[in-house]
Amino acid sequence: MNSETSGVVSAPPVPDRSILAPATAEFANLVERLVASAEQCRGEPQAMLATLGEDAISPEDFPLPGEHTLALWELLAEVAATDLVAARTLEPHLDALAITAQSPEPVPAKGTWGVYAAEGGDSPLTAHHHLGSAADVHLNGVKPWCSLAGSLDAALVTAHTDEGRQLFAIDLHHPGVQVERVRWVSRGLAHVPSGPIRFDNVPATAVGAVGWYFDRPGFAWGGAGVAACWFGGAVGVYRDLVSAAAQRPPDQIGFALLGRAARLVRTGKTALTDAAERVDNASFDWPDSLALRSTIADICADVLEISGVARSPSALAFDDVHARRVADLAMYLQQHHGGRDDAALGEFIVRDDPWHALTGPSTLVAKS
Repeated sequence: MNSETSGVVSAPPVPDRSILAPATAEFANLVERLVASAEQCRGEPQAMLATLGEDAISPEDFPLPGEHTLALWELLAEVAATDLVAARTLEPHLDALAITAQSPEPVPAKGTWGVYAAEGGDSPLTAHHHLGSAADVHLNGVKPWCSLAGSLDAALVTAHTDEGRQLFAIDLHHPGVQVERVRWVSRGLAHVPSGPIRFDNVPATAVGAVGWYFDRPGFAWGGAGVAACWFGGAVGVYRDLVSAAAQRPPDQIGFALLGRAARLVRTGKTALTDAAERVDNASFDWPDSLALRSTIADICADVLEISGVARSPSALAFDDVHARRVADLAMYLQQHHGGRDDAALGEFIVRDDPWHALTGPSTLVAKS
């Protein structure tokens, strides 16, 4: 019986906003909560930080990479398509929880988290045993590019030891942690300052042995998760393009640009869904992550270029949401290492056990 004969008017169908795959029932409520939080962000991280702090998400509550990778990347992409600052806040928090879940020793993960593994500067972060104790480790030095460090509770950081780099968990509220103030002038991710932290004898807990952070398969998975955020941002730009075309039908060139953008989005979806399946099948390694990140970064850059050509200047001048999305995505893509990643992939190709473009995923393990 239809609504006309029954006298009951059916509710309009809820639009499917899924990007890679519809959210599974197991994680649907989490996706709804985090997307709703992203809608409140509007370019600022406070709403997402509040949600993460209040909800106390545990590794059992969200899709872990290696088990439910497609569901995780769908979550990240949906949040990013809604607000990229929200995604920039959420992704490292979930990455930290995933890392602690992968750790050989349990690591309490309370509050909001960041992951800081960048290197640079004249005073690299070093780890020293305190007062001769093998278990009592303290950190000294400077860690660059620590996003939102002044707003988070804890972080996973890499530091140099006599044997090599090692991962440590630290309390960002410790008095020896000094978040250095920087003049963050970026128009993209404007409210996600990423300055250095100075460590002065800060106690730390080792997470895995020396080199474990880089050698574990999850290192490649986490790098690909960032690409899911980039792609979600590009989908947001694409949706803006479709909406504008619906309001004012374009000319033939405009239709061609829209068609090209659609092809790019479809290609990105295929690349990410295929990669997620291979992550869960344990056949996705660091060279695969390099290739995926570069592919998605190129797609995002092309979608940004198409949007700039297809839409009038008024979109950037007067549409606050769209202008912020474009600026945020352009800045977020700076996490990509560009030609350096392609060069690293090329090095894998010429080694004795190379990564092959035509014969499927590699069986290599990251040794960064």
